[in-house]
Amino acid sequence: MEGKNMLRYFYENELVTISQEKPENWEEAVRLSSKNLLEKKIINQTYVEEVVEAVKKYGPYIVIVPGVAMPHSTDKSEGVFGTAISFTKFEEPIYFAEGDEEKQARLFFTLAAKNPEEHMENIAALSDLLMTEGVIEALEKVHSLKEYQQVVEMF
Repeated sequence: MEGKNMLRYFYENELVTISQEKPENWEEAVRLSSKNLLEKKIINQTYVEEVVEAVKKYGPYIVIVPGVAMPHSTDKSEGVFGTAISFTKFEEPIYFAEGDEEKQARLFFTLAAKNPEEHMENIAALSDLLMTEGVIEALEKVHSLKEYQQVVEMF
């Protein structure tokens, strides 16, 4: 899958959440960003807690570039039943280290992987998408599903 097709993939699979919630901390943000995959039964709460614990243990490695987080655990997780990525956009930046602009994110791409090959394809397509000029900035300005659709058409 090409990077720009990821935008369409999120939309067509109802994996887009434009959150009006203001999480108190990064843990709550990770839990909220997992809600879509939980509701679709692609993951369970065990997986969500593994992601939170991994960040506590290893630091904010899920913030891949300033503004973008990619919550995920391993494909060995007991709490994963399918392979998918969901997209959640928060209005305010979520800080993983207080005051550290390098370690904050508003765009959360939550990954679940049951199949290592599909998982690697998803990560490659997501990386491709995020390297596309203007995509991160466009997604940061989205405040509704309608605006998200406009971004899909732009790229």
